[in-house]
Amino acid sequence: MMAAPVSRSVERAVEEAAASGSLSLSGRKLKELPRSAAALELSDTVQADLSKNRLSEIPVELCQFVSLEMLNLYHNCIRVIPDMVINLQMLTYLNLSRNQLSLLPPCLCALPLKVLIASNNKLVSLPENIGQLKCLMELDVSCNEITTLPQHIGQLQSLRELNIRRNYLHILPEELAELPLMKLDFSCNKVVSIPICFRNMRHLQIIELDNNPLQSPPAQICIKGKVHIFKYLNIEACRIDKTAESPYQHIEDIYPDKKQDPDSGIGSDNGDKRLSATEPSDEDTGSLTIQMANISEEDQFHKQEDYLNIRSKQGKLYPVYPLGVSRHTSDFFLGLPDQLSLLLLKRQILLFSTVFIRPTRHFESVDPQFTIRRKMEQMREEREHIEQLRENIETRLKVDLPEETGAALMDGVVLCHLVNHIRPRSVVSIHVPSPAVPKLSMAKCRRNVENFLEACRKMGVPEADLCSPYDILQSDVCGIQKTVGALLAHGENVQQSTHAILTWDLFGFCLFHTFFLMLLYITYNWSALM
Repeated sequence: MMAAPVSRSVERAVEEAAASGSLSLSGRKLKELPRSAAALELSDTVQADLSKNRLSEIPVELCQFVSLEMLNLYHNCIRVIPDMVINLQMLTYLNLSRNQLSLLPPCLCALPLKVLIASNNKLVSLPENIGQLKCLMELDVSCNEITTLPQHIGQLQSLRELNIRRNYLHILPEELAELPLMKLDFSCNKVVSIPICFRNMRHLQIIELDNNPLQSPPAQICIKGKVHIFKYLNIEACRIDKTAESPYQHIEDIYPDKKQDPDSGIGSDNGDKRLSATEPSDEDTGSLTIQMANISEEDQFHKQEDYLNIRSKQGKLYPVYPLGVSRHTSDFFLGLPDQLSLLLLKRQILLFSTVFIRPTRHFESVDPQFTIRRKMEQMREEREHIEQLRENIETRLKVDLPEETGAALMDGVVLCHLVNHIRPRSVVSIHVPSPAVPKLSMAKCRRNVENFLEACRKMGVPEADLCSPYDILQSDVCGIQKTVGALLAHGENVQQSTHAILTWDLFGFCLFHTFFLMLLYITYNWSALM
């Protein structure tokens, strides 16, 4: 009895697509495209939404929609993409997330795609010819089984956002540094080190790298954010360049010229803040002074020997004398046998280095286990915040949030519904996605977020408990949880106050009514006695 209305609604949607150019068949439990779609002329269809169905492959009839610009196949059972998809030469947006794809065919790279979403599949690799997608601006292949990225990914000259989260990557290709990326997310992988060339990614604004066994940069650097990560990479690059220039440390590295800039432009905080406990400063004049801290006199003596640049001239050894060794002393050394001359020179250099080298700072050793424990504790607290936030919202709105709670809240739609649930019509207008445009623009997301925060202010939530719009747009779960918790607590207090007021009003009404009845009773008895 229920099949006819459903079938009729599908036919109606197909007929509307013929007139409007937008085909919307989301959530219809379809296993194939309706026959009526093939019967009608839909070649001028611009948008098609077939998400949340049961399609096992992209319908061949759909590949005849040559004017198609947006195609949404989210949450189906698609295992195969036919080669006929190459007919869609107007397609710029393709959503293949939450399917069962194990590979993306090379023909897909011949399309003029600007957005390609293939998250939550079973992909083990990306096409080798992915570099042909010259117009691609956003690539999302998160939550797959990818182990390596192709080298040609560095040819995606228009790519602005790359999401490779939750895969099996061990190495990030250096070719990524050639991309004009503004956002890079490789969290929840197995990456051990970030290539030093990533310091050249000048357009990068957001980098997500949590839940990786990173060793370079170390954890205490990564948790400080992008600025410190790039400082670390710059320092490592300078160190490698210096090592490549000469295998030995010259005496100028021990006693640097004070006319030169000690920070070499790396430290942008004027020396007030340092990258970490191992970051060099203007007081740490070279690797010699760092290595001389907390070592014995003999160890220091041998270290000095390693940094001497011994030159040979006519069979004689002519050491390069540091500051403080006079010309007379050097002449005296030249008259001695080579070994004795070198021995005395070592002793004199050791004497002057306690005099002329400025004392080094004793850096506190960083326990790696402590850093790991602190990171694990932060991750545990963040998971608790996420679970508490999810429970608070799902309990009140009777909805199921996706796994990525922060991403589900960043457009502000759920938050606006939450504040309206506590006080109806607190947010009068809410921008929501549509089947044709499943992703809100950043401007609409920000408007929703600002409306939510303004509604919280009007309800009396303290300003100190409100996060910033940026925190929500960047999926800062801790900040969102703080605001939502304060909103719910304030809403409960208001409800309790309202309940108390109603209780007292009811009590007063009952008391007045009882007094009035007693007055009538007394008046009636008094009249009867008269």
